[in-house]
This record gives sequence, structure tokens and C-alpha cells, in this order.
Amino acid sequence: MSDGNRNTYLDQVMAQQEQLESDLRSKRATAPAPQMAGAVPMPAPLPGAAPMPKAVGPARSAAAAGARRSRSLQEHFGAEQDAAHNGVEVRITGVGRWKTVLVPPNAFVVHTRRGKAEPLHVGLGVSFRYNPQTDAFLAVPGAMQTILLNAFCICRELQGVLVQAYVQWIIHDFSTAYRKLDFSDPAEPMRLVNLQLKEQAEAAIKDKVATMSVHEVLSDRQPIIEELTARLRAVAEGEGAGGSGEGLGLRIVTVQIKEAVVSSARLWENLQKPFRAEQGRLAALAELAADGAVTESRMAETRRQETRRLADERDLAELRSRNEAAAFDREAAEQARREQQAQENQREAAEARNQTHLHALNLERERHEQEGEMARLRIGQEQELGRLRLEAELAAARARVQADHERAMLELEREQIRAEIGNARSAASLQAELIGALPQIAERLPAPAEYKAVNLGGHDSASLAGLVAQLTAVVQALKPGL
Repeated sequence: MSDGNRNTYLDQVMAQQEQLESDLRSKRATAPAPQMAGAVPMPAPLPGAAPMPKAVGPARSAAAAGARRSRSLQEHFGAEQDAAHNGVEVRITGVGRWKTVLVPPNAFVVHTRRGKAEPLHVGLGVSFRYNPQTDAFLAVPGAMQTILLNAFCICRELQGVLVQAYVQWIIHDFSTAYRKLDFSDPAEPMRLVNLQLKEQAEAAIKDKVATMSVHEVLSDRQPIIEELTARLRAVAEGEGAGGSGEGLGLRIVTVQIKEAVVSSARLWENLQKPFRAEQGRLAALAELAADGAVTESRMAETRRQETRRLADERDLAELRSRNEAAAFDREAAEQARREQQAQENQREAAEARNQTHLHALNLERERHEQEGEMARLRIGQEQELGRLRLEAELAAARARVQADHERAMLELEREQIRAEIGNARSAASLQAELIGALPQIAERLPAPAEYKAVNLGGHDSASLAGLVAQLTAVVQALKPGL
């Protein structure tokens, strides 16, 4: 098709569809095969190299054990690598026959075992024990799938029409779906199912568009949606007259027509010409009507402006005369008002001066009354302060007398207690106290001028009376020397 007959709107629609398909396409990088920590990879044999000789005796046993260990590791890592390439992030843990398959919660899985007619596990997000020698499993994403359709159709007038639509579906019954559908693509399990549904949807759209005209296809898309929905549900869910009653275990979520575009640029322009011509005719008539309305409006506006100018001049003359009469009346009234206002101002000023003088006299009288009241209050406060001061001095003198009296009473009581204690002392305590004080008494005595011997016989020195008599004699003997 030449560039002059090319439909640019169709190219834009196709470009947007391709961008949407690239955005919806899942891009998953292939994960490398896991390596066991501490394992030493075996070097690959060189091309043309001779085979290694077979081990004999214990060496053969060790080689066989190493081969078995290598085979179990290859099975383990190979199963994990297959699960990583299956489009679903399935994790396989364990070694040998003791493995566990961990399935994400948003993925369907079916687990079969050799010798079992029915699967052991079927469901959404089911994890299970896995033996690679006897078991097999299939994991399929459970998310909603979107199919983008570009159906190049031929309508009833034998004209090419591009119908863009999209279909969204999910797995409803996985126990039925995995038996009837092919999910064996390791990179994208839903690819074959999407291709099959896409072919069926495009065929349904083409069949329906072939019975419709171009105007019906472009204006009313509901018949195409109903036909496409009925056919897909008959196939996927088993509903309707053409369905088997069981279906494929899928559920059609929604079917929508995005765009319907005529392939021929010339036909597309011809279809738009009647509407454009009608709109151009309406626009030209509207423009003519607008021009006539504008001209009539301009003439009417000119007439109104001239009439308004004459009326304004007449009104201005009348207004000018009325203004001059009003100005004279206003000046006379203003002169009278000024004289009256001047008299009123003088009267108000005299009244204000009188009120001010009276107010000053009242303020002076109130000030004298307040000063007299303050003087009386000050005298009363001074009298009260003097009375309080005298009471404080009397209370202080009374307190001092009371304190002196109590101190004298305490001294008397102390002397009385001392006298009682002295009277209550025994002769032995007095003798001991006197003996203890003899060295001090001897130190204070003056040096004797002469020495006299006194015989103290006849007194009992063991008794208090004898001791006192002896001391008395000693003192009498010492008096002449002193």
C-alpha cells in the first residue's frame, strides 16, 4: 500500500497495541543451575581423548560411589533447574528421594506418582514430598491472563476492518484444565493456551463482523462482544448451546472491544466526508447568520446611540438649569446654615466651658475629701502602729521577766538538787573526795617556817569523826605558820 493511501490512524492503533503486548509479556531471566557448597566440578573430557580406564577393586567401588553421588546431585540440581525454567518460582529442597517441592500460593500444581491412577495433590499453592524417581509434577501460574487480539476482518460490504479486543481469563477448575490443556512450555506455560483461545476469539470476531456493515461495526460493538463472550464461554466453561457442559476448566472474566478501524484510508475518509460536509454546511450557515446578526446589531446600536445622544443633550440642558437653581438655593441655605451653626457653636462652647468649670470644682472637692480621708487613715494607722509597738515591747519585757524568773527558779532547783545530793553522800565518798583533794591542798599550802609534830592519838582514824578531828588538828597546827 502506498503512503498516500495509508491509514495513519491504523498505524497508530497498531503501534499502541504492540507497546501494550510488550508491557504485558513476562520477562524472566533464566536462573543458573545451583551449585552445592564445597562440590568440585568434574572437568569435561577433551574431544578425541581416550576414555579413562576402569577402576579395579577398591578403586572401582570408590568410583561407583562417586558416580552415584554425582548422579543424585545432577538429579537434584536438574529438578531445581527445570522448576526454575517452568515460569513458576517453585523451590525444591532436600537430597535424593527425600525432597520437598514448595509451590507459591498463587500457582496451581498437580502431583502424580508412578502406579497411581489419580494425582496425589491438586490445588492452589499445595506443597508436597517429592521423589524424582517415581513422581512428577506440573506447576502453572494462577494469575489472570490477558489476551490481546488484532482481528483483520472483512465486513458485509467486502471492506477490510481491524478489530482490536482483549480477553481476560483465569483457571477455574485446575483438575479439569491440566487434563485438557497443554501447559508443557517450560518458559511460559500459558503460551499455548493463550494461542488457542486467541485463534478461537479471532475466528468468532471475523464470523460476526462478516454479517455486519461498516457502520454497524464502527457504531455498535455490543453484538461483537456478546458473540465473542458466548463462544469463548461455550469452549472454556461449557456454557451455551455449543458447549459440552464440562468445558476446559477455565473462566472468562471479561471480553472487551478496544478499537475498530477501517483499513483503507480512502474509505475511512469517505466515511467521514458526509459528517464533515454536514458540519461544514452548518458552520457556513451559522457564520452567515452570525454576520447578519452582527450587521443588524451594529445598525440598531448606531440608532440607539444617536437617539441616546439627543436625549442626553436634552437631559443635560435640563439638568444644567436645575443644577444652577439648586446651586443658588444651596448657597443661600448654606449661608443661613453657617450662621445658625456659628451661633450654636458659640452656645455649645459656653455650655462646655461652664461644664468644664463645674467639673473642675467637683474634682477639687473630691480631691480635698480624699486627702482628708487619707489623713484620717494615716493617723489611725500611726495610732494602731504605736499601739502594736507598745504591745510588742510589753510582750518582750514580760517574756524577759518570765525568762529571768524561770532561770532563777532553775538555779534554785539546781542548788537544791546539789544540796540534796551533798546531804545524801556517805562518809566513805566524802573521805575519798577529801583524800583525792589532799595533793591540791598540799600544793597550795605555803612553805612552813618551823616544823611541829602533833600526836593524833586517841582518835579512831577509821571513822569519819576521827578523820575530821585529825584534819582539824592539822589545820590548827598550821594556822600560826600561815
